Amino acid sequence: MTTLDDLPIRDDLRGKQPYGAPQLDVAVQLNTNENPYRPSDALAADLAEAIRRAAGTLNRYPDRDAVELRKDLADFLGHGLTGRQLWAANGSNEILQQVLQAFGGPGRSAIGFEPSYSMHPIIAGGTNTRWIEGGREQDFSLDPDRAVALIEEHRPDVVFLTSPNNPTGTALPIAVIERVLAAAPGMVVVDEAYAEFARGGTPSALTLLPSHPRLVVTRTMSKAFALAGARVGYLAADPAVIDAMLLVRLPYHLSTLTQAAARVALAHREELLGTVAALRAERDETVRWLRQRGLTVADSDSNFVLFGKFPDRHAVWEGLLDRGVLIRETGPAGWLRVSIGTPEEMAAFRAALEGVLG
Repeated sequence: MTTLDDLPIRDDLRGKQPYGAPQLDVAVQLNTNENPYRPSDALAADLAEAIRRAAGTLNRYPDRDAVELRKDLADFLGHGLTGRQLWAANGSNEILQQVLQAFGGPGRSAIGFEPSYSMHPIIAGGTNTRWIEGGREQDFSLDPDRAVALIEEHRPDVVFLTSPNNPTGTALPIAVIERVLAAAPGMVVVDEAYAEFARGGTPSALTLLPSHPRLVVTRTMSKAFALAGARVGYLAADPAVIDAMLLVRLPYHLSTLTQAAARVALAHREELLGTVAALRAERDETVRWLRQRGLTVADSDSNFVLFGKFPDRHAVWEGLLDRGVLIRETGPAGWLRVSIGTPEEMAAFRAALEGVLG
C-alpha cells in the first residue's frame, strides 16, 4: 500500500502531523471551544428562508468580494469601520492563511509566542514561511521587553499575537500590543478569536487600527456566535491590507450559502451573543472550583480553562473520557483544557474529574 512517505511531498512537510482535535461520540464534548447553545428555532427559520432564496441563484457564482457581508461585519464591530476595512473567508484559519500568503512565504518569517494557537506555525509551514518560536512567562503573560528584543533580533515579516490566548485564555494588555507594533518591521496580526468572552473593560486591538496601517485584527463567528458549522472568519485592517487579500484569495472563495448564513447570524447577534455572559460566569465558577481542589489554573478571558499540572495528563484525560467527558489534551506538558459548556455539562465534568482524582 502506498503511504505518505512514498509520495513526492515537500521535504519540509515530511514527518509533520496534521492539526486535529479528537472527534469522538461522547455525551459531554468540551474539547473544541464551541458555544454549547444551539441557535434558536427563530434563527433557524430565518436561515432556512435565506437559504431558500439563495438556492434559486446557485447556478451563478457568489458575490466574489462578499460586499454586503463585509458591510454587516463593519456595522457589528463599530469603531468607525467600513466594509472597505473588512475581509471575510472560510473560518479565521483561511484568513490567517491568506495573510501569510500575502506577507509571508519563501524567504520570509513569522514569529509567535508559545504556548499559543497551534495553527499559527502549521499555516506558516504550509505557506513556506519560516516559523520563529518566542516564549511566554510562567503565568503565560507576554513580557513586552522580551517580545521586543526577539522582534529586533529576528526582524520577522509577520508577528502573531493572540488575545485572549489559546490554549491559556490570557488576554494581552493594549500597551503590550502597542510596544510590539512600534518594534515590528512588518505586519502584526492580533488573533481575537475569543474577544467576545473577555472581561468587561478589556480593550480590543481594533482601537489601534486608525494609527497602525500594518495591524491586522482577526475574528471568527465560530465561538461566541455559535456558528462553527458555517465556517466564517474575518479580519479588520487598513483598506490596503484588503487589497493584498484580493491578490491571494481563491476566486469565489466564500459560497453564497455561507454568506447568507453569516448575514442571518449577524442579524440575530443579540440573541446569539446573549449566551456570552452565562458562559463567562460558568468559566469563572469553573476556575474557582478547580482552584479549590488544589489545581493550578490559568486566568482566563475566554470560553475555556487551562488547568493542571498532572504528572500523567493523558491518564487524567483518558479517565474523563471513560466517564463520558471529552476535554482537550493540549498546551504545555502536564496541562489540560476544558471548554465551557452548559451548566449540566460542567456538572458532569466536575463529577467526572472528582472521580478521576479520587
